[in-house]
Amino acid sequence: MPSSTSNFKRKLRLPRLFFAKPSEIIPRDYERPIPPLPWRGLTVVVVLIVIAAASAWEFYCRSIGYRPTLNDNEDLWTMTRRSVKPESIVIIGDSRAWFDLDLDELQKGLGKRPVQLAMGGSCAYPVLADLANDESFHGTIICSVVPRMFVAPPGTPPMERGEKAVRRSHTQTPAQRASQYLAMPLEEHVAFLKQEELTLDDLLKRLPIPNRPYAQVSPRLPPYFGTLDRERRARMIEECAWPGSELQKRIQQIWLPLFTPPPPPTYIPKEEFGKKIGAAIEARFHDVATAVKKLRARGGKIVFVRFPESGELKKLEDRETPRAGIWDQVIKKTGAPGIYYEDYPELSGFNCPEWSHLSAGDSVEFSKRLIPHLRKALQL
Repeated sequence: MPSSTSNFKRKLRLPRLFFAKPSEIIPRDYERPIPPLPWRGLTVVVVLIVIAAASAWEFYCRSIGYRPTLNDNEDLWTMTRRSVKPESIVIIGDSRAWFDLDLDELQKGLGKRPVQLAMGGSCAYPVLADLANDESFHGTIICSVVPRMFVAPPGTPPMERGEKAVRRSHTQTPAQRASQYLAMPLEEHVAFLKQEELTLDDLLKRLPIPNRPYAQVSPRLPPYFGTLDRERRARMIEECAWPGSELQKRIQQIWLPLFTPPPPPTYIPKEEFGKKIGAAIEARFHDVATAVKKLRARGGKIVFVRFPESGELKKLEDRETPRAGIWDQVIKKTGAPGIYYEDYPELSGFNCPEWSHLSAGDSVEFSKRLIPHLRKALQL
């Protein structure tokens, strides 16, 4: 009687090794029938349907204003992070540093081409901490400060966006890296590959669902209004920069609820909630000061920059996060130089079309005017 072990091996058909006898093949008493259909013709029809559907979707996306551009995902950020050298000039922070700084002009004025690591809707701290903890880095950091995002607590979207990018730079797999390199040529030529806006999940979020008791709809994010190249240099599209365009007006009205702080929770006393928020902000100041000290200890430099804003958004930010609050405390706690655009007539005369970012042309001129202040602050 055969043992249970040998019977088990025969049924599993263990994989063949070098110079080993092949396992026994158990014959099957059935065959899967293949219907006699014109498979070549069916294949051609399916391919044509897929091409037609993809072409129709591409035509529709372009008709509503989308154009081919790279997706700003964690893998593209990681690819750019790898280009940071020990003495690089690195731009970090939110989308204002992303849109408002021109890499060509900064290279001319500072002598080095900066590496663009700023991210839309992101807190600067995770990237600052990552660079401060990188013992090989002793270069220069240009850090944008939008107060509410700069002190965003853990677990909020601005913090999570920065943390995910930093985490991917340390854990990216070869498959993820190869996927990014393969995706870029397609994204540069196909408009419907805008993964943050044209997926089914994002399209469903656009449904006009009203607020209800105990079910508040989160503010919508702005739609596509900028392009991105392989250096992660963002440029506002012309339609958004046109005075009075529908896209411009739409984005302006999106910023206001996004930058308006939510009401405090009803289950926590207002005073206690205020103390917790204050403690969290103080903790962020301490963490930022520690990172700056660590960077400077090995010869690195950093300058904080407050970029232009306009219209109702400026009024809202001036009211909710005045200069005497977060900005002054960041400069005081870190001892680092800061450039506040309103201090200089040549920097304060710019208008942001959609209230938060400069147009492509203005970003070039703003960068030219900013360079002397950067050189002075960084002692270059």
